[in-house]
Amino acid sequence: MAFAVWLTPRLKPGGYSSHVTFRLITSECFLLESAPSAVAGILSNRLKIIMSRLLATLTLMLSIVLTILVTILCSVPIILAGIIKLVLPVPAVWRTVSRFCNFMMYCWCEGLALLLHLNPHLKWEVQGLQGLNKKSWYLLICNHHSWADIVVLCVLFRKHIPMNKYFLKQQLAWVPFIGLACWALDMPFMRRYSRSYLLRHPERRGKDVETTRRSCEKFRHHPTTIVNFVEGSRFTVEKQRQLRSPFRHLLPPKAAGIAMALNVLGKQFDKMLNVTLCYPENSRAPFYDMLTGKLTRIVVQIDLLPVEASLHGDYLNDKNFKRGFQQWLNGLWSEKDARLEAIYQQYKKAGQ
Repeated sequence: MAFAVWLTPRLKPGGYSSHVTFRLITSECFLLESAPSAVAGILSNRLKIIMSRLLATLTLMLSIVLTILVTILCSVPIILAGIIKLVLPVPAVWRTVSRFCNFMMYCWCEGLALLLHLNPHLKWEVQGLQGLNKKSWYLLICNHHSWADIVVLCVLFRKHIPMNKYFLKQQLAWVPFIGLACWALDMPFMRRYSRSYLLRHPERRGKDVETTRRSCEKFRHHPTTIVNFVEGSRFTVEKQRQLRSPFRHLLPPKAAGIAMALNVLGKQFDKMLNVTLCYPENSRAPFYDMLTGKLTRIVVQIDLLPVEASLHGDYLNDKNFKRGFQQWLNGLWSEKDARLEAIYQQYKKAGQ
């Protein structure tokens, strides 16, 4: 902080004293004496910062409490319905329970949509919702950047397509309420094995693909949207480096899950939804910014793709099909990476 020494002679009756008073003048004190309006501006800015942080903290606490409340209110009925489903393994009962569970998940999505309205600054930029309906089967593939992705997809598509069924990591099965609710909703839990682990335990190879096949069989009886975050994990710079990703904003795609889904339900899928999702102004921590009310923009671009016959095949045993399928998926990912780069550059220039 800048300062100055002010020398003031001390007056006595009859003349000046030899004593001198030293006053330490900081830059803000000097402004106080010379420019009161400038000091008022500094104090006003500091007050705004304090109020902004206080508001963010209060919004975070409120969002967490309301999110937990909405999740509990919607997941408990789903769990109870799942127990009925377990006790009474009758197809007619299962179909009725599934419809009820899907309705409760829709209620959860509506609750999340209301929570997003707590943020008056949030803007949505969405392209490609035309032509969707709730009576069709869809395979939805999307890049994965944050926990916020699940919230965005649920809220955005809740009134346009059948309720989403996510490919989930095995660890989520142990999360209170959420894990049991997802089990009752027949969502497939995928256990990913590292390459070194599979070398030591070759019998585990293909287990996650078999899980996909069993789960997809359950979706034949009612319109469904199967969602697969093809990268298998959220994007981070560290993961990008570890996996030696050739993409700037994406991890390499994993093809086995969607290949098996297409093999089991291929003819039943009406369309494939290729979703590109990003948060150009909050790319560092979008989920935290969503909870604190600081999320300002969500960009979603949707491509409606045909499910071609060339995408149906035996991914596990047909090497030629496997190679062609991977090339097709890598091509989609290259286009998605270029699209993300264009979006980020657009808002980077707009912010300059």
